[in-house]
Amino acid sequence: MAFDYKKEYKEFYLPKKTPGIVTVPPMNYLAVRGAGDPNAEDGAYKASIGLLYGVAYTIKMSKKSSHAIKGYFDYVVPPLEGFWQQPGQNVGGIDYSRKEDFRFISVIRLPDFVTRADFDWAVAEATRKKKTDFSPVEFLTVDEGLCVQCMHIGPYDEEPATVRRMHEFMNEQGYALDISNQRLHHEIYLSDPRKTAPEKQKTVIRHPIRKI
Repeated sequence: MAFDYKKEYKEFYLPKKTPGIVTVPPMNYLAVRGAGDPNAEDGAYKASIGLLYGVAYTIKMSKKSSHAIKGYFDYVVPPLEGFWQQPGQNVGGIDYSRKEDFRFISVIRLPDFVTRADFDWAVAEATRKKKTDFSPVEFLTVDEGLCVQCMHIGPYDEEPATVRRMHEFMNEQGYALDISNQRLHHEIYLSDPRKTAPEKQKTVIRHPIRKI
């Protein structure tokens, strides 16, 4: 059976619907940076998703190619994630009414066995096979550390209510929000919005914090 990160690391991918504190270890990602409204039909965000999956599946299918990745094991491609920020971002997080100001880093987690050399090969291989420029995809290591997180059920535009509950819990436990240019609002998308009704969508929301 293929290794599934969501099932093996439930503390990071399947948190409760009530806020909790978690320490997230460093992880490697495929990443594409951009800006603008994620709902724009031909916008940078939707383009970033296609680039990420193009490289992610090139790596997953590498066992069928001439490129041998040391330590390869069969796995389910991890879910799409995103780090988000805005110019003039307030301490409470992002402002969902100003989506045109969003800056994002779209990411998909990489298995630990994937090295930078494997990544470079996958970008070149995807470019060769799909006749598309995959050079915007980068190898990114993120060390989130101490965070508050919660499972949000419902439309993306209703996330502020979940964020408020997270911040209330964080304050009660003696923590303060620690969002900065280096530590960002983080979302993990467990539902495909093309196939899931908005009220049933599952999104992990994670914010960096520090002990007061």
